[in-house]
Amino acid sequence: MRIGFAGLGAMGGPMAGHLLDAGHKLLVLTRRRESAAAAIAKGAVWAETAKALAAGSEMVFTVLPGPAEIEAIMAGEDGLRAGFSAGTPYIDLSTNSPALVRKLSADLAGIGVPMLDAPVSGGPKGAASRKLAIWVGGERATYDACKPILDLLGDQVRYLGASGSASVAKLVHNCANYGIQMVLAEAFTMGVKAGVDPAALFGAIRQGSLGRQRAVDRMTDQFLPHEFDNPAFALELAHKDVSLATALGRENDVPMRFANMTLAEMTEALNKGWGKRDSRVAMLIQEERAGLDIRVPRSVLQDILKNEPL
Repeated sequence: MRIGFAGLGAMGGPMAGHLLDAGHKLLVLTRRRESAAAAIAKGAVWAETAKALAAGSEMVFTVLPGPAEIEAIMAGEDGLRAGFSAGTPYIDLSTNSPALVRKLSADLAGIGVPMLDAPVSGGPKGAASRKLAIWVGGERATYDACKPILDLLGDQVRYLGASGSASVAKLVHNCANYGIQMVLAEAFTMGVKAGVDPAALFGAIRQGSLGRQRAVDRMTDQFLPHEFDNPAFALELAHKDVSLATALGRENDVPMRFANMTLAEMTEALNKGWGKRDSRVAMLIQEERAGLDIRVPRSVLQDILKNEPL
């Protein structure tokens, strides 16, 4: 195929290389032309404008920093939109705003251009090795038609639903990821300041339940199936543990912002009379605030766990 590829940075460069290695012909465009040198050396052709890139392609990808760059490359007489032909799929691999994705998708549909939002997860190493998750939102028929190309870029390509669905999933993933990082930083500094060698501390916690299971997979135990009444570990005991941790932070002059917020949530759950229920019942506090009742059958969760490689 003739494929247009805009954005050849740490993520886009390796992905463009995979398409070239598979024998596809690429038109490329990026902010700094020197970033396209590796792709051009493999046979890619430089497009002078975004319009020319779209006009010369049977499929167009963008991998750009964010919404502002997507809007900029799409707009104007030399923008992507001006060059699209009806029927040319447009696939945005960027981490983008779901609102913008839905707006663009509706606008492009008006000129016969199907759009998929397909953000990726795996970082530059994953882009190079093809160990990438690619989440896709948009029309199912467009996804089915484009999946063979997407499979060249990542090893876990998953259709999530209507336009914007994948962008929502990516923001959930990244928000949770960086939040977990901050909690680990907080708890770890507390442990080191309380006198434990950092290497020894790391070795210890990775052998505990937190280290032995993927954090997201733990959601399948109680939270997602909405089953809290056969506790693996009671809330009242977990509340005691977090209380002790925050006290240790105070004793060692370590700010424990996230731990204290967690303790407040657990205390609220305890005050509801949930002390004998599983400790994860405190997660219902946020669910109730959001006006949701989340329940996923265990059979569905088991199928996901069974079919998804690490």
